[in-house]
Amino acid sequence: MGINLQRAEFLRSAVSPRDFPRDSLPQIAFAGRSNVGKSSVINRLLNRKNLARVGAAPGKTTQINYFTIDNAFYLVDLPGYGYAKVSKAERDRWGRLMEQYFADRALMSLGVLIVDARHKPTADDCTMAQWYKEAECPFLVVANKLDKLKKKEIEPNLQQIRDVLELGIDVKLIPFSAEKGEGKQELLDEILRHAALE
Repeated sequence: MGINLQRAEFLRSAVSPRDFPRDSLPQIAFAGRSNVGKSSVINRLLNRKNLARVGAAPGKTTQINYFTIDNAFYLVDLPGYGYAKVSKAERDRWGRLMEQYFADRALMSLGVLIVDARHKPTADDCTMAQWYKEAECPFLVVANKLDKLKKKEIEPNLQQIRDVLELGIDVKLIPFSAEKGEGKQELLDEILRHAALE
């Protein structure tokens, strides 16, 4: 079945569990640190300029944002984490919302964790990876900003990400450049494979 990625529409922002869609459509949930380029990855994937808001100031996603893709599955944009310039109360609210999303095992079909290919994953990245593991749902890791690395840095950096996040051999790590489009097809294939499994 061909899915038309151009038919991507913003559905709603969830601020509490009662806003989570529960219509059995697969949900592909994207998470990443506030400045890792999550919106850019989503926009590149769907060939859209600004479907997911790209902000000069990180931390723009403060709710769980749902996009329907060709009425076939949801792309779920989770709040960016690790951003210091919001109040602790606000960060706690995001955290609770995320916990409630992850606690509901019926929701997520595939988790996508976006990290920065240039740097060692942060403690927050490790926590997020742990959440995905504990959700007992397939997940993969996207190492974004690949275009900012020299050729010789790519392999060691990817290995470091794998080691620090303690990724099992069954967890895919996809080198990606939202800027250049590298890794896009591989990520798309994985998403469509999991969306079709439901």
